[in-house]
Amino acid sequence: MKGEAVLGSKKHLISEVAQGSPAEQAGVLAGQFLLAVNGKPVVDVFDYRSFCAGENLILTLETSPGIRKKIAVNNKSCLDLGLVFQDEMMDPARRCANRCIFCFMDQLPPGMRDTLYFKDDDTRLSFLSGNYVTLTNLTEGELDRLIRHRLSPVNISVHATDPALRIKMLGNRNAGNILKQIQKLTQSGIRINCQVVLCPGINDGIALDQTLKDLSRFHPGLGSISTVPVGLTRFREGLYPLVPFDRESAARTIRQVEIWQGRFRQALGTSLVWLA
Repeated sequence: MKGEAVLGSKKHLISEVAQGSPAEQAGVLAGQFLLAVNGKPVVDVFDYRSFCAGENLILTLETSPGIRKKIAVNNKSCLDLGLVFQDEMMDPARRCANRCIFCFMDQLPPGMRDTLYFKDDDTRLSFLSGNYVTLTNLTEGELDRLIRHRLSPVNISVHATDPALRIKMLGNRNAGNILKQIQKLTQSGIRINCQVVLCPGINDGIALDQTLKDLSRFHPGLGSISTVPVGLTRFREGLYPLVPFDRESAARTIRQVEIWQGRFRQALGTSLVWLA
């Protein structure tokens, strides 16, 4: 099947095929590339798992450069085919597209290993590892795909629900529609948890009141809101001027959150918001 195209396909190197597995019995070999399952291009591990949840499967493989082959796999168990891929997620982690005024990654000391400087913002890692994501790098189609694959819960870094303030804090013009995104997720049955990194004089006080009020309407789809004081290091040259919490501002914020906890317990039966 030389030259046969698979629209939008990515190549996923198969590093191992489990002995006795459905894939091995069908003749799939390590070193081949998976392109599609039942004609559907595979983007990542979630596509792969979803598309393989059936008994009769057709795998489109690249067996050598330019040569594609279709193999029928009988997966009676409808579980694992026995394929191990070179990249566990089958797609690179998505980089953060924000320029957050409080980003702790920008405050790391120089000279450490490269992986510590990688800024991820990937909803798949939120599901797999509990990472918090901003959703600013998702298209409407990608949000639909998240819902279709039932990637729940998703942990979201909100910081502020006021559109202009969130755009300012994240340094991203796409940051202002967070409430619409959360509404779509929760209405589709995706559970979420939210995080607010508090920066004194910016998103605390009245802004925090608005954020907590706005987010609370998504309960019970929204499980929790974490409030986290901004962390500052001495490596902030050239960054946005921020100040840390002091005793007075910390006490004021603690009291503010405790008042909201009381309101939420009375109205929702849960404290909903938590202090870190």
